[in-house]
Amino acid sequence: MIDKKIFSNFDWVLFMLIFAFFFISLGEIYSATHREGVIYGSEFVIKQAVWFSAGIVVFFVFGIIDYHFYERWSLFFYWSVNLCLIYVIYEGKLAGGSQRWISLGFMNFQPSELAKISLVLVLARHFSKNLFIDGIGIRQLIIPIFYTMIPFILILKQPDLGTAGTLVLIAALMIFFVKVEKKTLLSLIGTGAVLTIVFVMFFLKDYQRKRIVSFLNPGQDPLGAGYHIIQSKIAIGSGMFYGKGYCEGTQNALSFLPEQHTDFIFSVFAEEWGFLGSIIFLSLYFFILVWGLKISGSCRSRFGIITGVGLVSIVFWQLFINLGMVMGLFPVVGMPLPLISYGGTSVITIMSAMGILMSISMRPFTAR
Repeated sequence: MIDKKIFSNFDWVLFMLIFAFFFISLGEIYSATHREGVIYGSEFVIKQAVWFSAGIVVFFVFGIIDYHFYERWSLFFYWSVNLCLIYVIYEGKLAGGSQRWISLGFMNFQPSELAKISLVLVLARHFSKNLFIDGIGIRQLIIPIFYTMIPFILILKQPDLGTAGTLVLIAALMIFFVKVEKKTLLSLIGTGAVLTIVFVMFFLKDYQRKRIVSFLNPGQDPLGAGYHIIQSKIAIGSGMFYGKGYCEGTQNALSFLPEQHTDFIFSVFAEEWGFLGSIIFLSLYFFILVWGLKISGSCRSRFGIITGVGLVSIVFWQLFINLGMVMGLFPVVGMPLPLISYGGTSVITIMSAMGILMSISMRPFTAR
């Protein structure tokens, strides 16, 4: 049964923030895909509006359900997503040299996106039942590392280095939040650094290694591996302080900017609205991140607190990686801007995460 009293705690701030991103997304997707006054972008806008509408339904469904339900079913959800990841490796749809999608007919579903939520829920469940006053030691981290490495390896085989790396960052932030012994933390940092170096040197594919080289020196191959970063930086810089105006970005209009409605949509926004508009835009992200942490801090359930932090970290790390990528601070890894970039799976995933956050917000005094 659904307790009708919980709706008195409906989080209108979270809901209105999501709607603000909804309108910004539709406006920027249209701007990024229209050409010379002809409405080529309307198809993308309509599809994104449909996905957002479906996302709103998902948001309410996930919000109505008591978040303790997700605790009870977290392991089932986690292993179900991993089975989907295994299926993708053998039967997934191949596109752009990667095998990441399951074709549902009306859309291509990317289970690696749901792996972020499933990992947050299963880690929150584990940590809520295994907290230590003096901090978590290396032995207590064996199971969380196991939970993290399974989807990490499966996603890496697609290959999708960006999403796989995001899982590690989400897990790392959650581990840091629940408190780790200092010597354990130092050991993890040292081991992580060594493994990263070994991975980059011996296990990266050629195109991934080229992306790192182009990140360090984009001018070495300006028409090849370095093209994305160079054009993105030109677009962002040409916006200057006030921007060129809506639909007036030349880098986008002349098709110099690649993946302009997906991974590089912030470059389109920055060229049109400039530094001032970008600051206001990023303030919305800052507000939703802070509000998410406020929701977590108001919860009396350990599972709710840790889950809230994990869900906020999904948005934070996607935002952090995407901005670093389009500004040339990180290699190009194919990371959508949450709630803004064109794409159905990304929208549904983030809206699911926001729905669970809403569930926590509407039940701040429920403790178990």
